[in-house]
Amino acid sequence: MKAQGVRKLDPDGPLLDNAARIVATRLGEVRELGSNALDTDAADDHHDLRIAAKRLRYVLELFGDRFGDEADAARLSARDIQDVLGDLHDCDVLLPRIAARVSALRADDTRAIRERAGEATALDPALAAAAPHRATYRGLEVLSASVAARRELLAARFAELWAEVEERDVWERLDQAVQRAVDQAHQRRTAERRARKAARRLERAVREQRAAAERAGRAAEELGRARSERERLGGGEPADPRQ
Repeated sequence: MKAQGVRKLDPDGPLLDNAARIVATRLGEVRELGSNALDTDAADDHHDLRIAAKRLRYVLELFGDRFGDEADAARLSARDIQDVLGDLHDCDVLLPRIAARVSALRADDTRAIRERAGEATALDPALAAAAPHRATYRGLEVLSASVAARRELLAARFAELWAEVEERDVWERLDQAVQRAVDQAHQRRTAERRARKAARRLERAVREQRAAAERAGRAAEELGRARSERERLGGGEPADPRQ
């Protein structure tokens, strides 16, 4: 199964935003495939869901600590689903192999019996009783029945496990936790930007205040020198400092 592409990834953007997009995409795959995989005989859907669960699990192992306990619960659920469906897939692979082996042995026995019959116009039952692989069939048929029974048990276990996950809202809680983490991160970044802007405004105000204080100091010095000079020259009324 080919993984869905993750949209709007930004290599230069915040890690949390990119991680959230990846988790949301992988979670969406699992949720979409889950309902189809509840069909006991849906081998292809089981396989696709197993791959999707594996991808979600690995992503949560990388980034789950950023999304709280909900991510840990989802990771464990994805692992359990992956394990059960992995065993189920093994059964789906083994059963046709057993059937193919039985078919090959049957064809080999058919040739052997026919060759032993020679030019006879009727088949002697004793020839069939002496078929080369006559003792092998039973073992393979028993093995096939055992594998089929195990597959049914695993399919039932998967259905139970999926129902438990749905009942506990594991996927929905993860989805909400991811969105909550992204919203909080955005709010923090917005607050940080506002704080930086306020700090720059305060810095400018302080610089302006210092410059004004320096100008006032120089003006006061000039006024003092002017008064001293006037007194030295015997001037009249004190000058209005506003002029």
